[in-house]
Amino acid sequence: MTKTNSFTEGKIFSPLIKFALPVLLALFLQALYGAVDLLIVGRFGGENAEVYVSAVSTGSQLMHTLTIVITSLAMGLTVFVGRKIGAGQKEEAGKIIGSGIWFFVIVGIILTAVSVLCSSLLASIMQAPEEAFEDTVKYITICSAGAIFIVAYNLVGSIFRGIGDSKIPLITVAIACVLNIVGDLILVAVFHMGAAGAALATVLAQAVSVLLSVVIIKRRELPFSFSLKHISPNKAYIKEIIKIGTPIALQELLVGISFLVILAIVNDIGLTESAGVGVAEKLCGFIMLIPSSFMQSMSAFVAQNIGARKPERARKALWCGIALSLTAGVVMGALSFFKGDLLSGIFAKDTPVIMAAWEYLKAYGVDCLFTAFLFCFIGYFNGCSATGFVMIQGIVGAFGVRLPLCWIISRYTKSLFLIGLSTPSSTIVQIILCFIYFHFLTKRQNQMR
Repeated sequence: MTKTNSFTEGKIFSPLIKFALPVLLALFLQALYGAVDLLIVGRFGGENAEVYVSAVSTGSQLMHTLTIVITSLAMGLTVFVGRKIGAGQKEEAGKIIGSGIWFFVIVGIILTAVSVLCSSLLASIMQAPEEAFEDTVKYITICSAGAIFIVAYNLVGSIFRGIGDSKIPLITVAIACVLNIVGDLILVAVFHMGAAGAALATVLAQAVSVLLSVVIIKRRELPFSFSLKHISPNKAYIKEIIKIGTPIALQELLVGISFLVILAIVNDIGLTESAGVGVAEKLCGFIMLIPSSFMQSMSAFVAQNIGARKPERARKALWCGIALSLTAGVVMGALSFFKGDLLSGIFAKDTPVIMAAWEYLKAYGVDCLFTAFLFCFIGYFNGCSATGFVMIQGIVGAFGVRLPLCWIISRYTKSLFLIGLSTPSSTIVQIILCFIYFHFLTKRQNQMR
């Protein structure tokens, strides 16, 4: 039976960790899911390994950005449902979920059509190296054809995190991860299909994962009334989902674009640098797992407490999350900075690519010390429905600091470490903005009591 976890009573520390652990495991599998493509084409790509690594790193970074946008938009559903659960309105939560499903099916269809038609244009915008351009287009086209499945299993995750169940999302991504590994080994290592094989394995894994997840969910008893008749458009519910989720999605889209632009700048330097940054970005997905898991968990935890009119409890959860994330950040930061060559060697075998990845990874090692604060703050503000501010601080960080600084540095040096330092620089500015807004929001919450 699927149980609704109430975060509005009792201890904070242990329930937050208990909820965050499945989220952490799901994010780990999600990162592994994307990294397997890069790992296998790098190991079994033969003479074209560097070309395939560049194509997969560029294409997967683009698809990752689209996935993050969908996940962020679905956060509107997580927060909306979480508020209703916190207020004890479970029947209404079921109706909101039905409207959310209808809305995201439409979003998935549109996203699939647009991304497939524009795959070549997207590869051009990303300045994919000439040697890897054709394979990059193939990767983007095939993955885009499965965009509807990306929407589907991220939707499942957002619904269940909203009701306090982080285990179903873990099961969903675990299925996809296992199937993707098997598919990659067959299509890339055995049939030597290169980047196209990695993309096809990804799409097939997503499709089967969604189908199996539906079967699993149908066999579980849900904590709210739900049937096919609930899947219909309710303008008020959809408007609220969009109101909460759109600023988050827009912020993540613009932040994602900023990283894509950085990758495009690096792609223009050379194939080795392109492959190296691609490896570093994949490793970053693992390095940032703990703060990312607390960001998602914080949203659901805070949303329930805001719905129950307990803002003090929500603030205590924020500081607990920061403390835990910072502890992990120190460890991961040191590992990335001083042992980045060992980490990079997992995904690449060419020494120049490994050294380029390590050089860029050092900047992420510095950023680990700051994301513990930023990610938890973002999760807290999302849970408070203060998504407008989340969007603003993200835009300021991406376009006011990260991109201008990256561009300026790249004009004077080709050092990937110095170019990468544009990321922690923007994080510091965003943290300052978060502290200022936190003080303002706390004061407003106290006045409303």
